[in-house]
Amino acid sequence: VQLAESGGDTVQSGGSLRLSCTASGYTYSTYCMAWFRVPPGKDREGVAAIASDGTTGYKYSVAGRFTVSQVNAEHKIYLEMQNLKPEDTATYFCAVGSLRECKDNIGPLPSQYGMDYWGKGTQVTVSS
Repeated sequence: VQLAESGGDTVQSGGSLRLSCTASGYTYSTYCMAWFRVPPGKDREGVAAIASDGTTGYKYSVAGRFTVSQVNAEHKIYLEMQNLKPEDTATYFCAVGSLRECKDNIGPLPSQYGMDYWGKGTQVTVSS
């Protein structure tokens, strides 16, 4: 299984970006896919998640600005990011795990420790 993210860039505050991720070789029809990020000098944090049944979850600080969507048959997800802020600057990672990671978690996002496969990340930089 390989995950590949794309779409990272440098934008000004208030700008928009669309990240993409495809999980190649992941054969399960049910799954949990999620976006995580690592801000400079900070720990990895969950940003948004989507289950194969369409259920979504968001980090509180991005809700209303970020939208996660998917193309189920392709195991492909997107993260549409609007009204970007400097604090959104981070390396963004895509991950995939079993459906229960999106269903059995406490809170709206899966734990990073339950995800099975990870991409290498794409850099998003938001300048003020």
